[in-house]
Amino acid sequence: MGRTVPAFRPALEHEIESWKDFKRALRPEDRTIFNKLMNYARIHADAGSLGARPMLSEILFISFAIEQERKIGRLEKKIEEFQELIKGKE
Repeated sequence: MGRTVPAFRPALEHEIESWKDFKRALRPEDRTIFNKLMNYARIHADAGSLGARPMLSEILFISFAIEQERKIGRLEKKIEEFQELIKGKE
């Protein structure tokens, strides 16, 4: 039997490409953030290919959320470390 779902990585790149007009309308500094977000989706492409979601944008958005949650966790840890450092100096 043939594939019913196209290969994920080319489909993901096609989805990212479909956002090009939106990207073009962004400020330059926001384009940098946009590119970073799209790279998050590429990082999670292996998981996305197993997700078999009919809407690729769902994979994009969950990839963004995962990476942002990871960053929030790192920042929270740094805050805790700074708070402990401050407490130790009091």
